[in-house]
Amino acid sequence: MSWSKAHFRFAKIVSASALVLTLCLPLTGGTRTAGTAEAASASPSASAACGSGNQALLQDLQAKHKGAGETPLHFADVDFLSDTTGRAAGNGFLIGTSDGGCSWQAIYKGSWQFSQILFPGNVKGWALAAAQESGPSYLLSTSDGGSHWKRIDSAGNLSFLKISYVDGTLFGFTTNAVYKSADQAKSWKKISTPPNTRAGSFEDAAGSRGYVLTIVPGGGYKVMKTTNGGASWSRVLTIPSISNHGGAVYSSGGQVWALAYGESGMSQISYSLYASRDGGTDWTRVIAQDTAGGGPAPGSGKALAAKGPASPGGHPGNMELVGSSTAYLAGGSPAGGTVGVGRSYNAGQSWENAKASIKGYDARISFPSQKTGWLAVTSVSSSAVYVTHDGGASWNQKFQLPESDS
Repeated sequence: MSWSKAHFRFAKIVSASALVLTLCLPLTGGTRTAGTAEAASASPSASAACGSGNQALLQDLQAKHKGAGETPLHFADVDFLSDTTGRAAGNGFLIGTSDGGCSWQAIYKGSWQFSQILFPGNVKGWALAAAQESGPSYLLSTSDGGSHWKRIDSAGNLSFLKISYVDGTLFGFTTNAVYKSADQAKSWKKISTPPNTRAGSFEDAAGSRGYVLTIVPGGGYKVMKTTNGGASWSRVLTIPSISNHGGAVYSSGGQVWALAYGESGMSQISYSLYASRDGGTDWTRVIAQDTAGGGPAPGSGKALAAKGPASPGGHPGNMELVGSSTAYLAGGSPAGGTVGVGRSYNAGQSWENAKASIKGYDARISFPSQKTGWLAVTSVSSSAVYVTHDGGASWNQKFQLPESDS
């Protein structure tokens, strides 16, 4: 399994009709789309004067897992449509809130082991999930907010590591290829990409404008760009490295971010993060994290930061881009036992790692607006969801899974 898939699962190292109605309340703007103008930050009152959620909500499922000797409940992904309405999912469950985390509903409890959830709107959604622990991942769809899921058997049995959605088009990324579907995942068309593609990002429904991360045989990475749907590609960034274990690419509104992994060891990961604010013409080396266990970070030249969010040796989680200039990166440190976020409000020209004060070792984030974001954390004994209204400087717990007594 490549690092592009494994880094999200690093944490493993260590009915419903009333509920659907609650989660399907109309949202301002209807659906979330990529590349929209930067939203105004939310008022802290959105989640004021309420507690940390119904901690007994999944008590029965946690007890079932314990009785069967299965992995305790933990979060794998979080996805928010607005500052107050969203979902969080994990191994056998999906929960949601429509009031900023003051109250939560158990939308789904079952066998699906979610690794990614994707809700462009409040009713229709997709997910990547396994039928059992350590099993293969499948593409799922829902048309009732997440209460029921249908497995989609894609042509050629495509196995996606990541999915994204842009203006009616669903994109699927495998270990070395990219596909798109304009008919709700009924059919897929392969996008022509360079050899050894390991990750990518596309900004329009046609797939015309996009970026991919490729590995160089023998070591190193290249970021390639297309403006004609994959008919041709041009190199916009070279990242020298003695090895290559994959990474990720994120883009929105002109800003492009490339994450490249080095080696790992002793619960530490070496990596570099690059940013461009002009569509890939000029680049800044934002993070270059060398570690004792992983050795030197890929790339060369001075970086804005010598460490990523959460240290020592923390591993990066997912990134969230808001508009043309705001970016957040999640991070978790098994060695330090903390999680945190790093951020930039000028497309990577400056960078700040917010203080990592939350206990845990794995994290996923969702930022529906510039300063309001949600953080799903996994720790040794329990997992929790937090909200920030100041860009990650401070966090308030809004839900905690029942203790696993592990």
